[in-house]
Amino acid sequence: MVTPWYPGGGGDLPRLIAEAEAERSPLVVELTGFVDREFPEFETAQFSVGQIGAICKALKAGGCDAVCFAGYIQRPDIKTLKLDARGMIMVPKALAAGRKGDDALLRVVVGEFETQGFKVVGANEVLESLTPDAAAGFNSQSVPEHQHDVVKACAVAREIGRLDIGQGAVVADGLVLAVEAQEGTNQMLERVAGLRAEVRGTPQARRGVLAKMPKPIQERRIDLPTMGVETIERASAAGLAGIALQEGAALIVNRDAVEAALREHDMFLAIVEPEDE
Repeated sequence: MVTPWYPGGGGDLPRLIAEAEAERSPLVVELTGFVDREFPEFETAQFSVGQIGAICKALKAGGCDAVCFAGYIQRPDIKTLKLDARGMIMVPKALAAGRKGDDALLRVVVGEFETQGFKVVGANEVLESLTPDAAAGFNSQSVPEHQHDVVKACAVAREIGRLDIGQGAVVADGLVLAVEAQEGTNQMLERVAGLRAEVRGTPQARRGVLAKMPKPIQERRIDLPTMGVETIERASAAGLAGIALQEGAALIVNRDAVEAALREHDMFLAIVEPEDE
């Protein structure tokens, strides 16, 4: 089986997936305008996000029978997309789904690749080590002091997930400072950093928690909550005390570097149990 990854968006995750599949000679599909890493050692193909037919054709020509979605992208503006015939056919369905939320839209994309005969596999299936278990927690002795914020931030993140709005929320001293929508986690944390110090923590007196939870309706083969060093740095700049992820339902990219960053900023990582169904 040759396993490519798609979409080829930004961040370190696509490279980790490609390296994990190196023995299978993966085809790396780079999405124009979103890729911020180079892959000189792998076979690559470049397409617009709207060239669904051309992407599928390239994958089949490369002998690929499975697809792994990896890397972050922003929701594209369909009016400015470069669409091929297959992409045009998908537009009405994508527009209808997009009004419901990102998860609904991604399900349409996944369904299209499955219709074309590809098996869609999750990044957590390719690299199980990315998925946090209970032992992945860090600096756990600091968690009890902030437990109330951990619980509330997780609850808020799950609630906005039920509405297919976003995956993240920030709570400090019981006050909801921010919820994630279309801007993504990084820009949400920038908003928190811009709040007055009276309602948030500082690097000298940390308080507050970022929670990233999967949506209850989440298509877990794609778009799982992801945390890397950049997440830590931005949470630190916002004065937060720690981050909470759900056991078995997130991705930690470059775990050693993440732990080093948590240690440097004296922050904790809490791994919480799944919500009771």
